[in-house]
Amino acid sequence: MHVLRLAVAVSACGWLACVAARAQDLGKVQFPSDCRSASKVASGVALLHSFQYQQAQSLFAEAAGGERGCAIAYWGQALALYHQLWDFPQAAKLEEGRGYLAKADQARSASPRERAYIAAAKVFFRAGELSHLERVQAYSDALDALRQRYPEDVEAAAFYGLSLVALAESDQDHGRQTALRKRALALLEPLLRANSGNPGLAHYVIHAADTPGLARDGLEAARSYARIAPDSSHALHMPSHIFVRLGLWQEAIASNVAASDSAARAAEKHLAEAHYQTHAMDFLNYSYLQAGEEGKAREVAQAASGVPHASGESRAELASRLAARTALELHRWKEASELPVPEVKLVDRESAHRARLLGKARLGDAAGARAELEKLKEIRAAADRELADEGYPVDKETHATSAEAWVLYVEGRHEEALRALREAAERQEASGVDSLAIPAREQLADLLLELKRPSEAAREYSAALGNSPNRFDSLLGLARASREAGDAAAADAWYGKLLELAGPAGDRPELAEAREAVHKSQRAGR
Repeated sequence: MHVLRLAVAVSACGWLACVAARAQDLGKVQFPSDCRSASKVASGVALLHSFQYQQAQSLFAEAAGGERGCAIAYWGQALALYHQLWDFPQAAKLEEGRGYLAKADQARSASPRERAYIAAAKVFFRAGELSHLERVQAYSDALDALRQRYPEDVEAAAFYGLSLVALAESDQDHGRQTALRKRALALLEPLLRANSGNPGLAHYVIHAADTPGLARDGLEAARSYARIAPDSSHALHMPSHIFVRLGLWQEAIASNVAASDSAARAAEKHLAEAHYQTHAMDFLNYSYLQAGEEGKAREVAQAASGVPHASGESRAELASRLAARTALELHRWKEASELPVPEVKLVDRESAHRARLLGKARLGDAAGARAELEKLKEIRAAADRELADEGYPVDKETHATSAEAWVLYVEGRHEEALRALREAAERQEASGVDSLAIPAREQLADLLLELKRPSEAAREYSAALGNSPNRFDSLLGLARASREAGDAAAADAWYGKLLELAGPAGDRPELAEAREAVHKSQRAGR
């Protein structure tokens, strides 16, 4: 076993305190190698496990350069081109990967086990017109054979578990997606208990569980991964995928503050791309909004346009997306309706146009909302073409239907609007609610409350909270709907829950409403 860190006692500190105390840790991997650069190879594998692809590529290149006969170092360079769960290598990257693997074939230093890893990678990078799903499936099958051939190889099992999650995310059938995620969890969870310091096992458990029905299965891994690999900014961020799914806002905030700071330092040293920081900022903005901390959420949104080392277009897109989310989550309809459209490629203007549509609809501007809908249709067509070109069949109909519903509403077609939102909610829940989205079910409840149907709204808010626990606006809506339906006790309970979840810097004005309701209830002796 190659250990990439010194053992440190951690039982006496919380997870974030431990993160701060144990710099330069990447976790423990078991990756024996015939190369003289075995320590660099193992470190590269640990970096792959935490999706630190640029750093992994550099380290494998060092290993290959220092020892040209080290076949597995060329394998590592190839594998660093396949960003599983993020993006898919296009033709040029596939060809580059084949080049590295050809060098691996020519290298002298490789055990039979290492040759098996190289052979599995060759299955993925092979030439030919294969679909995205065909490549992922073939690679997964090869890894399955590898880990069965070497049952003691924890890393092979970890990589196979990741391939199952990649298959789940490539499949359009929700039942098959769930079955693949459960297979991954059944494989990875026992291995993590036996190998508690392995970064890949913890990371991939979190990804396998990153869906509403399975999120609680990933909580133990989420609370350990940052301790396992605290020198990886992605390892600091990744636990928040589970924290957000479960509505644990303070843990999500702590996770992403640490990740954003770590990623900024790495980018400054040219060790990682800026997206590690911008991704953490995306989750941080959302988590502050759910914790009732408007000021902090706006600070993150404003900082998005100045992220160093990010491209101008990516900064503009992130700033636009966070500004749109902030306005919509806060129900600031005028602000949303007047958001500027960023000067970025068409598909990256979606957030701005969606916010403008909802803002105009809620302000009664039917013509303006309809015009924004036409823009969204144009964007959706462009996005479908772009994704099809990259081999990603993606269904964007849920967003389109929920946006159209608000146009129908402002045009006075209320029952049609309700049907459209119900359809959107059912489709969204069948495929898994996006953890950072405003759920269609919550929007349905908002519309019912707007139409003075509070009892129905309360039921829909409750259903929305089942998939997206502790969302601020669902809790607030449920409190208001309960009050309007005449259920004062339920309203008091939901207002109390909102206050309980609010962060120490909670400054959303709705919190004053909740405090007043709770105080009034206490004075009345309820």
